[in-house]
Amino acid sequence: MIKKEWFFCVLLLCSCTEEEEQPKPVNWNMEKSTEMNKELAIEQDLDIDLYFAQHENWEVKQTGTGLRYVIFNKTDGASPKPGMDAKTQYKISLLDGTEVYKTATDEVDVFRIDKSDMESGIHEGIKLMHVGEKAKLVFPSHLAHGLVGDLNKIPPLSPLVVDIELIGIE
Repeated sequence: MIKKEWFFCVLLLCSCTEEEEQPKPVNWNMEKSTEMNKELAIEQDLDIDLYFAQHENWEVKQTGTGLRYVIFNKTDGASPKPGMDAKTQYKISLLDGTEVYKTATDEVDVFRIDKSDMESGIHEGIKLMHVGEKAKLVFPSHLAHGLVGDLNKIPPLSPLVVDIELIGIE
C-alpha cells in the first residue's frame, strides 16, 4: 500500500513540474491585417447584396466607400453641405431587421454634417439627399461602429441599415 501511495506522489510531482505549453505568438503585421480586412469587406458585401436581393425593384447606388443607398420620393429641395445642421428622423437597424435606435415619432434629431459623432455613413448619405427626401442607407461596419460596435445595442463588425428622412437644413 505504501508503494502505491509513494508511486502516486512521484507521479503527481512529475506531472506538476512539466512546463505548460505556451500559445504560439502571432506574428501580426500590416499584410495580415490588410488580408483580414479584405476578407471582412467581402463577407459584408455579400451580406449586403443578399439584403438588397430581397428588394430587386429598388434603384440601389453605391459610393466608393461601400455605402449603398436608395432615395425615395426625390425632390428638388436644397442639398446639405458640410457644416450645416441637418434635421432628420431616422431608424437604425441591423441587416436582420433588428431595430437598434430610432427618433421618437414627434421629435427631430439635429446634427452638424461632418462635424458630429454620428456614423460616417450617415454623414456621407445625408449629403446625397435633398430636403424632403427619404432614403435607405446601408453601410458596412467600417462606416458605422467598426470593430467594437457601440458597446450597447450594435454588435462589433455590424453593417447597418438606416431609414432616414431629411426634414430640413440650416
